[in-house]
Amino acid sequence: MAAQSTVPAHDLSQQGIATNAEIHWNLTTAPLVETSVSREEGLLSKDGALVVETGKHTGRSAKDKFTVKDDTTAETVWFNDGNKPMSPEHFANLKEDFLAALGEKETLFVQDLYGGSQPEHRVKVRVINELAWHNLFIRTLLCRPEREELAGFVPEFTIIDLPTFQADPERHGSRSETVVAVNFTEKLILIGGTRYAGEMKKSVFGVLNYKLPEAGIMPMHCSANIGPNGKSAVFFGLSGTGKTTLSADASRTLIGDDEHGWSDTAVFNFEGGCYAKMIRLDPESEPEIYATTKRFGTVLENVVMDPETRTLDFDDNSKAENTRGAYPIDFIPNSSEENLGPPPSNVIMLTADAFGVLPPIAKLTPEQAMYHFLSGYTAKVAGTEIGVTEPQATFSTCFGAPFMPRHPSVYGDLLKTRIAEAGVDVWLVNTGWTGGPHGVGHRMPIKATRALLNAALDGSLKDAEFRADPNFGFQVPVEVPGVDTAILDPRSTWDDKDAYDRKARELVERFIENFAQFADHVDEGVREAAPKAA
Repeated sequence: MAAQSTVPAHDLSQQGIATNAEIHWNLTTAPLVETSVSREEGLLSKDGALVVETGKHTGRSAKDKFTVKDDTTAETVWFNDGNKPMSPEHFANLKEDFLAALGEKETLFVQDLYGGSQPEHRVKVRVINELAWHNLFIRTLLCRPEREELAGFVPEFTIIDLPTFQADPERHGSRSETVVAVNFTEKLILIGGTRYAGEMKKSVFGVLNYKLPEAGIMPMHCSANIGPNGKSAVFFGLSGTGKTTLSADASRTLIGDDEHGWSDTAVFNFEGGCYAKMIRLDPESEPEIYATTKRFGTVLENVVMDPETRTLDFDDNSKAENTRGAYPIDFIPNSSEENLGPPPSNVIMLTADAFGVLPPIAKLTPEQAMYHFLSGYTAKVAGTEIGVTEPQATFSTCFGAPFMPRHPSVYGDLLKTRIAEAGVDVWLVNTGWTGGPHGVGHRMPIKATRALLNAALDGSLKDAEFRADPNFGFQVPVEVPGVDTAILDPRSTWDDKDAYDRKARELVERFIENFAQFADHVDEGVREAAPKAA
């Protein structure tokens, strides 16, 4: 029996797309899994997850992403290394060749989906794929319309994803045969030359990051959850800071793990699924995520599987260090049914400071919050990348620079305004090192981090005695029940106090040097929130 498709009245022909391909419209999970397996795009594990390989691209190809620079975007997009410009002429050539390639396909898969779970702030997205598993992936990651909504679906943005397409740098203005090209005027995104499915997800994130600020909505690269008291918290943080781990608290309701919007009435998930790292996944420390790997409907990218027993090996990184799993958010037991919650009462900014300088928690003013949001600081440690032999400061503005089309000050101003107007508490939490830098000190105890975080979220930390940090100026608690007092003062944990002072000055100088690019775009209050060497 053929799988049932829901074909909208506004089909591909009305978008100027001509093809003789057999089109599978809006297939659900089971037919897409069956089709992926029958087309030998993937294999089922012994527990039912679909296991696929992405080939040479095991992560985003950031250097191959372009935004068309035209009358719409010349003054609204912050063109830089993360938002490289493409000329309208090159995009026209690329579009012509993409449409020609579509016309030659025998089979296509199309999904009509929403980016954003709050109805008044979502975007309608049509995704056209040549791979069934890509279609399953994006259906899993975005918000899925009800069946009755699909017949009248008219897309606002369209993504065409053709891994077999080979871009021509001379004709298309690309850097290589791989290309991700975003055209905000035509509301069209073209992805070619890569099987890494995350490009589609992040493209929709980029669209919302471009659109929502115009409506005063704050788009965020963060996780979010709701406490037993009904109050929401959002967690900003770059890779390795504990964003997913700390927000996945069994006592709190998960709104989402990666992308959210902050409106007047809600913090809302942009997605209907999760995209979690699987490498060295531990069933003891992350049981909820581990359980998703045993579910039919989960897509596992580049996870090594025994070909005979179909048993998964999450410790094997021979295919990729960035192994991933995509699954519906309701696979997590304590997730929000609506994918949204009330506007946040607490904002957590996570950093893994490998220099051992920052305290385990600090309270920020709105101006300090904007400063640290624009800075987006964490640190790489030795062994994480080739050539990294000692801690290296890393700054990714807005905790997600590659996905932010507009100037960072746009997002920073939105955050500062919302924090100030709603009286939100903002906390900087260091999950990195204490007692010295990486190689000398040790990682911040997770028990202490959770105790401090819980005190911040339940409101009790506001009653603590605070001191001003001599380098960064933010407020640091002096004593917190259940937490070793010594750990609250990072300098006191170092045996060599002079070495701490030198390292602190070094980190402060790096902050100041990095922030110079934003100094002219913020007010005096934010500039005054900069750290000052003691």
